[in-house]
Amino acid sequence: MDMNGFWDLVERSAQQSSSRRERLDWLEDHLARLPSEEIVDYEACFTLCANRACTWDMYAVCWTIIGSGSSDGFEYFVTWLISLGRDSYEKVTECPDRILELPQVQRLSELSRNYCHERTSVSADGTVRLLRLTRVRQQFWPNDDWPEFELFAYVPGKAYARALGDDEAHPGEAVAARGITRVFPFLTNGAEPEGEAWDFGDEAEFTRRLPRLVRHYAATDHPWTPWPSQPFWGDERTRAWSFHDRTARERRMRHFYG
Repeated sequence: MDMNGFWDLVERSAQQSSSRRERLDWLEDHLARLPSEEIVDYEACFTLCANRACTWDMYAVCWTIIGSGSSDGFEYFVTWLISLGRDSYEKVTECPDRILELPQVQRLSELSRNYCHERTSVSADGTVRLLRLTRVRQQFWPNDDWPEFELFAYVPGKAYARALGDDEAHPGEAVAARGITRVFPFLTNGAEPEGEAWDFGDEAEFTRRLPRLVRHYAATDHPWTPWPSQPFWGDERTRAWSFHDRTARERRMRHFYG
């Protein structure tokens, strides 16, 4: 299986299903019927795509879209991006600032706007203002729309174990034997995204690198506030860090509590 065959399977799995659960089952069943070497090919292609998308700019996009970030959350975001298909993946990998062009991200923006209805009532004497928020659904974003797809990355491993009849078997070892090393997860000393590291707290740099994203969120979600400082590395410099957009978190809290 070459890269074209890999993308064909990724996109067919979406076309043949109506939910993420169905998609995972379809892809696993299809892969499990292939020769084990082709499952290794699929895993190798997936790893190369994930590695290519693991950049500092892409991480900044992940954090901006979701409103928080962690090393594993970034990995699941990249997995979701791959699951969207070749055209979307190539567009955003070449220019992370183009993520707003994706229909799936536009839907997230729409879901964010209509998550609740807001109504303000004023007392007869004008001294009391009551803000009422009515949620239109249980979740901020439905599970199948959430821009993370952790389980999609596990499918080739499950299919490989089925094909070999060995629950302990995993294609990762065969992929590594080909000289392909996974960038994710960030659990090794000194691991980090590709490219030039930059300070996420630098508003000017954020605007220079991701101008569309900055304009969109400044105009539609909340007034611009400085981004958080660079992620904390920890004493052993391991990639087990996270940071949060305080404004986004407070905005979502207001949805719940007013």
